[in-house]
Amino acid sequence: MLQVLIVTVAVVLVIVATFLVLDPNRFWGVFGKPDLGPVDFETLHRRSSPNDALACPAGLCKSASDLAPPLFAINASDLREAMIKALASEPRLSLVHSDHTTLTDRYVQRSAFMGFPDTIVVRYINQPEGRSTLAIYSRAQIGYGDMGVNRARIERWLAELKSQVSIPPGD
Repeated sequence: MLQVLIVTVAVVLVIVATFLVLDPNRFWGVFGKPDLGPVDFETLHRRSSPNDALACPAGLCKSASDLAPPLFAINASDLREAMIKALASEPRLSLVHSDHTTLTDRYVQRSAFMGFPDTIVVRYINQPEGRSTLAIYSRAQIGYGDMGVNRARIERWLAELKSQVSIPPGD
C-alpha cells in the first residue's frame, strides 16, 4: 500500500514539474491541438459530456441550445466588428481562424491557472430589416466537466456585446 502511494505521489510530482518547466501549450499539446476545429451549426451534435455550451438562434441548430442569442439592430458584418471590440479585453484569447465569406470566427481561450484550452466558434447571421444575430459554440478540449465555464463565457460575451450594440425594441 505504501509503495502504491509513493508511486502515485511521484507520478503527480513529475506531471506538476513538467507542467511548471514546459509552456502550458507544449504540455497540453500531448492531448492534441488546442483548436478543436470548425463547427457546422446546422448539423452540430452536442457532446454527451457536460463540457460545452451553445447559444443558437431558433431554427438554425439541430442540437438543443443552452441560450437564445438576441437579435441586434445592425447587420452581421457590423455585429462581427462589435464582437471583435468586445473581446479585446478577454484574457488568454487567440483568434485561430476567420472566414469572411461565412462570417465565422474561431478562438482558443485558455484557463488562467492550468492553461486548459477551450475552442469557441462564433457565426454571425444576417436577418431581415438589416438586423443580425449570432451562434456561439464553446467547448473544452480536456476533461469531462467544465464547472460551467463554457456557458459563463457565452453569457459574458453576449452581455458585453449587448452593452455595445442596441437590440431592436420589443425583442
